[in-house]
Amino acid sequence: MTDYVEGVSDTLPMFPLNAVLFPGLSVPLKVFEDRYRALVHHLLRVDDPAERAFGSVGIREGYEVGDHGAQSLYRIGCRMQLTEIESHPDGTFDVVAVGMERIELQRLDTTGTFPVGHVVDLPDTSAPVPEEVMVRARAAFTAYRVALTDLRNDPYDGALPRDPTYLSWTLAAVAPLPMSERQALLEAEDATERLVLLTDLLRSELRAMNVIPSLPATEVARTRWSPN
Repeated sequence: MTDYVEGVSDTLPMFPLNAVLFPGLSVPLKVFEDRYRALVHHLLRVDDPAERAFGSVGIREGYEVGDHGAQSLYRIGCRMQLTEIESHPDGTFDVVAVGMERIELQRLDTTGTFPVGHVVDLPDTSAPVPEEVMVRARAAFTAYRVALTDLRNDPYDGALPRDPTYLSWTLAAVAPLPMSERQALLEAEDATERLVLLTDLLRSELRAMNVIPSLPATEVARTRWSPN
């Protein structure tokens, strides 16, 4: 298995998306465009399933498909591991991938059959997270879930993680926030910064919902995240 060293450039097949993906969380993807079908075929030729990795960054401007897709990309994204693959007779795939760690895209090569990124890993720092930061983040998310009860399904099913890093990634993934705010969460350097930002964002959503109580703020004027 390859050892990834912080600060050392690595190359990865790249799958830019109109979404922000996070470490530790699984995401289903529909693969139908030629270049990304070629990417999946490339990964299927890797013998060790643990090495079937690709990178994903959010598309700042543009589209996932077509000749004019991905005109502007965010630089901070996520290394993903392909965990499930279902092929279809028309050549498309349904896949599931799990986020591994953050990456920074330094350069994108689009001259081949699929995009290849030159990336470096961006691991979180291991600094301890103050308990009050976790308490406030849990409380803000719980209040937001309660506020959504009569409007839509609960965005999260089950008990929240106790580990602060996984808690920060879980809340970032399931909170129905617009893409720019999700990207800001991905770019936060550690769990403390991410949880503080999450608390502020969720409190802002609650205040906006109190102004227009019929809908969550993300549905009033923003686009909710979809993995597809």
